[in-house]
Amino acid sequence: MPRRRVTLRAVTALFLERQHLAQPRATTLTAPRLRRFVEDVGGIQLDSINVLDRAHYLTVWSRFGPYDRGWLDRQVYRRRLLFEYWAHAACLVPASDLPWWRRAMLDYRSRHTGWSGWLRRNGKMLRTVQEAVQANGPMGNGDFEGRRAAGGGGWWSWRPVQHALHHLWMTGALTIHSRQHFQKRYDLLERAMPGALGVEPVTAVQFQRWHLERSLRAMGAATELDLARYLTFPRFRPGVRRAALREMLERGEVTEIELEGSAGRWLALTSDLPALARAGRAPGSHGTTLLSPFDSLMWHRDRVARLFGFDYRIEVYTPGPRRVHGYYTLPILHHGHLIGRVDAKSHRAERRLEVRHVHFEPWFASAGTPPRGPDRLDLDEAIAGVASALSSLATFVGGDDVELRRVTPRRLRPALARRLLATSQPPDAGDTPAAEVVSRSI
Repeated sequence: MPRRRVTLRAVTALFLERQHLAQPRATTLTAPRLRRFVEDVGGIQLDSINVLDRAHYLTVWSRFGPYDRGWLDRQVYRRRLLFEYWAHAACLVPASDLPWWRRAMLDYRSRHTGWSGWLRRNGKMLRTVQEAVQANGPMGNGDFEGRRAAGGGGWWSWRPVQHALHHLWMTGALTIHSRQHFQKRYDLLERAMPGALGVEPVTAVQFQRWHLERSLRAMGAATELDLARYLTFPRFRPGVRRAALREMLERGEVTEIELEGSAGRWLALTSDLPALARAGRAPGSHGTTLLSPFDSLMWHRDRVARLFGFDYRIEVYTPGPRRVHGYYTLPILHHGHLIGRVDAKSHRAERRLEVRHVHFEPWFASAGTPPRGPDRLDLDEAIAGVASALSSLATFVGGDDVELRRVTPRRLRPALARRLLATSQPPDAGDTPAAEVVSRSI
């Protein structure tokens, strides 16, 4: 039977829709919208880098614009709408997915056999750490520093305790109760999430099928490599994922599709075929936002290159002289196209957002055709959208001033500077300052 042919436009449009980026920053954040967003994408990645803001805060801002971080923390650590677990990497995942992640927790010990030697050597520590949390309530690594076990055994060093806490978290004995200055504080799962231990975990087979279904739904359509690189935890044994996928194909739950311009096999949930058809006919994405380097849209960067023609690399760990675009660059999404990237830094004490470098893609700067789309973008409209996104970001990170430094190509800098000024000043406020740094009050 011939495969159903699907356009690149349809796959990209549905991907953006499922990632809640079809109309970025167009709706305000509410608890139901937050829950729906995280259920649709599968998780919000956490990361410790704070040069601008934490990755999970930025990911939510990209969809909803400025909001109260304290409110988000309360949804996670008080209401338990979300909880921390490993999905792509360390993520906030929906509490509604607990029956499936409980299976991953229960299987962690047998699946991750690399712990075997450590557990044999440190079994007593594991028990003592769990007992300490049970007796004392939420605890973090720092609460164990300098302590000694009864009898002066001397094995309360920081590193083994960190391993013990991590293992107890991954196996579901503990969960992340809260964070202080981004440092984890652990508590018993049943105390932090009452009723969690009573949740009936799904079977291993059900979990494998759910894992594939969740990833396919989040992406709209995907290759097998895309599936392996989206929700990367747990790493299934060779052949397990393929067997589960084959069964879903045989049952008619997944359909093979042919993507225009691609020779490989693509897959979609059969229930998503009408959505793909609609996405191919519907108006494109509208709006402008900036994405965290750890945004779920960017999790598999080779997929991003195939769908958007955008080559993106995280350069945080690249030595400074070898960086091409900057330390912490945010991809610019405008009307469904990735048109460039922004390297920015928040100077919190000075309440200043420094935009170190805005680097536009060559096709965009020359008013050319997007690499994965037939329609040219309006350059002035896009520049205005970028200025709006930067102003919104400044508001979110507490920047009263925005400083615009480099723009590539340089000829687009005056237009972007004028648009930034226009966001807070009347149209006749004067010409763009000639200084290399443009500063404006928000």
